[in-house]
Amino acid sequence: MTREAPTDAVAPDGTITAVAGVSLHVEPGEIVALLGASGSGKSSLLRAVAGLEPLAAGRVSWDGADLAGVPTHKRNMGLMFQDPALFPNLSVGKNVAYGLHKLPRARRAGVVERFLELVGLPGYASRQVSELSGGQAQRVALARSLAPEPRLMLLDEPLSALDRALRERLVGVLSEVLRATGTTAIHVTHDQDEAFALADRVGVMAAGKLLQFDRPEVLWRRPVSVEVATFLGYDLVLTPEDAEALGVGTLRATAPVALGPESLFQDAAGAELAIVDQLARRGYVEVGVRLPSGQRAELRVPDRLDAETVRVRTDPDAVSVVQPG
Repeated sequence: MTREAPTDAVAPDGTITAVAGVSLHVEPGEIVALLGASGSGKSSLLRAVAGLEPLAAGRVSWDGADLAGVPTHKRNMGLMFQDPALFPNLSVGKNVAYGLHKLPRARRAGVVERFLELVGLPGYASRQVSELSGGQAQRVALARSLAPEPRLMLLDEPLSALDRALRERLVGVLSEVLRATGTTAIHVTHDQDEAFALADRVGVMAAGKLLQFDRPEVLWRRPVSVEVATFLGYDLVLTPEDAEALGVGTLRATAPVALGPESLFQDAAGAELAIVDQLARRGYVEVGVRLPSGQRAELRVPDRLDAETVRVRTDPDAVSVVQPG
């Protein structure tokens, strides 16, 4: 059984098409990440699934049932945003219990404690929201969203306001909790590390289109286009002349070849390239070299090179044949 997202378009203000031509199927228990820069359409797609944005065309369906006309509060979907939006006048426990009104009162305390334990906050039910740190507040928001056992969890950059170290810790918590509860989820983020660490499949979006949707390892090793490769951090696109000089000419690719990050290395049998600059970093020196096509590329070496040229190769496994555009 699959869950289907909008297949055509979302026009949130009636004039701008924010998402177009997107077909997305999410399997039960699967965690999907939508990755893209600001304005890529990822949040608009999420809001369309939630029923927060109108559809100009296409549909959102669940197990084949069209959700057109079904309001957000009746879609049985959990929502979590950058702002945890906790009720400051309620205790932590009452915040988590907010969506449990259909559950017998005698069972609510047990459910609240269970989900607080899942997010790493056992015994916090009686605390006030004002006593929480930013990371703790987001954990409470996660527990509140999951406590009613939604059929789909929608997360719109919930960790983006936190510092890097805390964000990395909470990505692990989020992954563990979603998998422990078997929750199907769509997670929107601009952070590639976050998406790759959390999701079973990742979709890269730009200009309202889904450019590629695949498992993280496939997405990283085989970007389908120059646009996707560039977004993921591939350093540059090699000409056939550059590819052959660097030892990947055996690919005989007529399509562009994208060079992965940190994929160049010194090799006595490699191509002799002119050194154009050197910059000392912590623990290594970054050496800029000129490729046969005139493009500049970089490699790392342990110490500064006292020479005008350096012999360089790349691992064929560190490059990817992509489509133009």
